[in-house]
Amino acid sequence: MSITRRRDVDMTQGSITRHIISFALPLLLGNLFQQFYNLVDTYVVGNYVSNEAYAAVGSVTPVINTFLGLFIGFSAGAGVVISQYYGAHRTEEVKRAVHTTVLFSLLLCLPFTAVTVSMMPTMLRLNNIPDNVWDDALTYLTIYFSGITATLVYNIGSGILRAVGDSRRPFYYLVVCALMNVVLDLLFVIRFGMGVAGVALATVISQAVSALLVVITLLRTSSCVRVEPRSLRIHRDMLGQIIRVGAPSGFQHALTAFSNVFVYRYINHFGDLFMSAWGTYSKVDQILFLPQQSIGTAVTTFVGQNLGSGQTDRAKRGIRLGLVYTLVITGLGMIPVMLLASPISAIFNKTPQVVEYASLLLRVITPFYLVNCFNHIYSGALRGAGNSRVPMIIMLSTFVGCRQVYLFFMSRICNEVLPIAMGYPVGWILCTTITVIYYHSVKLENSRLTGSR
Repeated sequence: MSITRRRDVDMTQGSITRHIISFALPLLLGNLFQQFYNLVDTYVVGNYVSNEAYAAVGSVTPVINTFLGLFIGFSAGAGVVISQYYGAHRTEEVKRAVHTTVLFSLLLCLPFTAVTVSMMPTMLRLNNIPDNVWDDALTYLTIYFSGITATLVYNIGSGILRAVGDSRRPFYYLVVCALMNVVLDLLFVIRFGMGVAGVALATVISQAVSALLVVITLLRTSSCVRVEPRSLRIHRDMLGQIIRVGAPSGFQHALTAFSNVFVYRYINHFGDLFMSAWGTYSKVDQILFLPQQSIGTAVTTFVGQNLGSGQTDRAKRGIRLGLVYTLVITGLGMIPVMLLASPISAIFNKTPQVVEYASLLLRVITPFYLVNCFNHIYSGALRGAGNSRVPMIIMLSTFVGCRQVYLFFMSRICNEVLPIAMGYPVGWILCTTITVIYYHSVKLENSRLTGSR
């Protein structure tokens, strides 16, 4: 496979279904592989280290997502700007956006690493991590964030490629990363007995390889997103557009994840057995969300390119089809999860009470994933149109505000496992309801960044 071959895709022409599926499928498979090596991390720790280590690795996800959310948002903003200029066939603006994105990201990596590593003890205290889990959680996070630059570089680089319709190469690189992570997990933990530190180190090394592959691609591609080191500079007008679109998305990701730190305070109150059960549920949860996230990202790029070319009706048809596909795929995925909740839970941790709790969570919460399909698709469409501020406000007010209010009162009225866990579906229902109402009340074309020329 030649790395210089052009793989960008103009979504303003041809079959809408083909564009959405061909974009979303590699993204979905890539995310599955990413979740696969996360699952391997969990499996290895749960079966070859200890229940405390398993609880530690499972409980730090909100901490990681809090900081990664800022960069994910910036990457999303860059992707929207690039996709709209690409759809409008304004190559010079695409190049300026790419070089601004890359240089600005690189400048942020070192301070971002220093800040995140130094904040880990504080974040764990906010997360109410029990003493018997503390050391493992701190070890994992310290190693993970010491190598966070690789994750940031991969996210930014793959976001640039996806903005021009190339979701396949990021998928290939995630496959390489996942397989390497599995091998290193087994080597570091089972062969060398490194415990949680081995799992974290395996993740960092694997992500570094995927980041390197993305960098090589951007340096050698023949597409208009090719990175030329001598052209790296920050164009203030372009950076302003990227931040205007990306900042709301970044704050939304970060604050939503940060609010989950406080949700975990309620979860952790029930002890390490329920922490382990919640960690198991979360792993399955992340897989069920993948079709929504992947098709939502495809819709964002599709809408961005088609609004950039002035094809509003085509953009709306893509949104409707994306919603149908998401509902069907999510619905089909829910069935085996609900029927096989106990054996699925036992894969990660065979402790009877952990399996019991995790199975209960999966059976009760899983049906509500259908509700969230509307949120992912409509929010993705609004971001593709350049309107990321309103989805941010809606998600923060429901996922953060309303959910925290619910948990505060529920913990005092009925401080039991299931009512606390229902804080998530409550937030999804509110968010989806408001998002659907807002989406149908606005005109997508009014948010377009690229005017006629």
